Amino acid sequence: MTTIAPIQRRKLFQEVLDRLIERIRSGEFKPGDQLPSERELMTTYGVGRPAVREALQALERDGIVSISHGERARVVMPTAGTLIEQVASSARHLLTVEPGTLDHLKDARLFLETGLARMAAAHATEEGLVLLRQRLDAHLEARHRLEEFLPRDMEFHRQIAAMSGNPIFPALIEAMFGWLSAFYVDLVRLPGSEDLTIAEHKRIFEAIAKKDEAAAAAAMHDHIARANDLYRQYERRR
Repeated sequence: MTTIAPIQRRKLFQEVLDRLIERIRSGEFKPGDQLPSERELMTTYGVGRPAVREALQALERDGIVSISHGERARVVMPTAGTLIEQVASSARHLLTVEPGTLDHLKDARLFLETGLARMAAAHATEEGLVLLRQRLDAHLEARHRLEEFLPRDMEFHRQIAAMSGNPIFPALIEAMFGWLSAFYVDLVRLPGSEDLTIAEHKRIFEAIAKKDEAAAAAAMHDHIARANDLYRQYERRR
């Protein structure tokens, strides 16, 4: 005999949420448009203020609307950054409660950035290379200042991601740096690590500048793999 699950009762705010999402997706409310006031929504859907507010807050958490005090909710244009940020807090929590996730994330970064270096070499433009050279020079100048070295490091990698032509990749790279921030702070404190990182970045830049896809991928792979191996050695000595 087939078991039929009972119909679950839904909270009122979920019904309001679904209907608002449907209206936004249909194009009735476009990015930049304001939604009806809370009182209008209460009248339209026949619900109380708590259900309307909870639905609007859920839309804000999902990056679909922005809410400013004293103003009606406004539909926003989603960006790669806001999409990635939606999972950022969950990712940081997972890294805290499940140590094995850190190794998985490092492996994912190795795979992603190796591919991005190859794409950057394939799509390199004069403008992109000028910006990448500037990022490399800024990183070199900050090699003895930890508070600047890490942000300059991220900017170099983010520029490589941007050269792929896909706006999702820079957001992913920035998110990964945020999730792995403690890992990199420890790593760059190791003696001589700054100069080695700069040398590896220079190798990556030169390969991309020559539009040598294989060399760029190999240089990036060696760079990330070396950092991962060095960190594992550091962890064993702690």
